Amino acid sequence: MRRARVAGTFLIPLLPAAAQPALPDIGRPDAPLSAAVQIVLWLTLLTLLPAIIMCITPFLRITLVLHFLRQALGTQTAPSNQLLLGMALFFTVLLMQPTAREMYTRGWEPYQQGKLTGSAAWEQGVQPLRRYLLRFAREKDIALLLEAGKRQPPARPDDLGLEILIPAYILSELKAGFQIGAVLFLPFLVIDLVVASVTLSMGMIQLPPVMVSAPFKILLFVLVDGWSLVVGSLLKSVT
Repeated sequence: MRRARVAGTFLIPLLPAAAQPALPDIGRPDAPLSAAVQIVLWLTLLTLLPAIIMCITPFLRITLVLHFLRQALGTQTAPSNQLLLGMALFFTVLLMQPTAREMYTRGWEPYQQGKLTGSAAWEQGVQPLRRYLLRFAREKDIALLLEAGKRQPPARPDDLGLEILIPAYILSELKAGFQIGAVLFLPFLVIDLVVASVTLSMGMIQLPPVMVSAPFKILLFVLVDGWSLVVGSLLKSVT
């Protein structure tokens, strides 16, 4: 058996060209990728998918705002982290559908049909994502990252690379999320101050003011239909 394998190793180059298995010409840029390379690429993409969803979609802003809202209400673990993340995920899917659909029709679909090479499909597919990131990335953050990367500003904003746009988008979304969270805190902070002053004036020192103000904050939030107001304003801010 071992001799047969050794003989086969030396006889393969002597076979006619038609009888040998056709291997992809990896030197050509438009050569199709082998199955092993495609599996590695898909596994890499699946590994990076959570980071992609959290960083370059409205998921970042939505989770920040919902977290600040829970802290402002003082409900500790209600809603739970799983529920907040699930809400943010489904809202993100709803908001990113047009961009994802355009990326698919402009990049992946022509590539599957053989109309575009891999590099051309990538350039066409990332254009909708680049436009989306440019809408929310602040010029100040873009300039900061260009300076940090020691790069010259491009002639057009559309020429900015994703390595600059993605960090700039993250910084901009962090600022926007904290701004919205600070605004959400203000009315509940007023309730805490009023309750604390009343309880102290009545001599109720042993009773924490937070326990007294929590029902009033929840009641106020329910009466004004807070979830619809917060979620509606939040979705409008990222569309």
